[in-house]
Amino acid sequence: MMQTVVLADVPLQPWRNGGGVTQELLTWPPRSSADAGSVDWQCRVSVARIDRSGPFSAFPGVRRWFTVLSGEGVVLRFAKRRVMLGVGSEPLRFEGAAAPGCDLLDGPTQDLNLMLRSDCGHGSLVQAHIGQPWHNHAQLRAVFTLHACSLRVDGLPIQALVAGTLAYTTDAAAQAWSIEPAAGTPAPRAWWLHFNPHAA
Repeated sequence: MMQTVVLADVPLQPWRNGGGVTQELLTWPPRSSADAGSVDWQCRVSVARIDRSGPFSAFPGVRRWFTVLSGEGVVLRFAKRRVMLGVGSEPLRFEGAAAPGCDLLDGPTQDLNLMLRSDCGHGSLVQAHIGQPWHNHAQLRAVFTLHACSLRVDGLPIQALVAGTLAYTTDAAAQAWSIEPAAGTPAPRAWWLHFNPHAA
């Protein structure tokens, strides 16, 4: 069963340091609002708006993926390297304990984040390309699209997704997924996400 979350419907969560806001699209397994400050999830998908330069929070034991959705981009400063990321850059994977410094290049950015607890399973965040099937055997599969598009999943009706939608299922089979532009719209920018928990 495919479920959807629309970014426009998700409340903003201001950061404690005042440097930005987060919109949490998915935590799996689900948690109560009372647990919002804890890492009791195995997989978390969110969109953040970074308003000013500053360090990322540290998440030991968590593997992270980060990609820029809009804005001029950022430079992430790690202990031994610097990485510049902008619109169109491939998602960057790094360990949550690294907590890099983040310098905005020219104003706020909006960014997509995937966070996975390393001891619970494995996954990835990759760019989706129009018309190219995505095959995966993970239990949790998802797509986040910045623009309106059509999602095709083998064996299911075509699903129209509005801009800023996360579509996901936690009982995925090994179907081929693909995206196509919505009628009369330009090619969408979208990303495939997956998480496969370790066997109990």
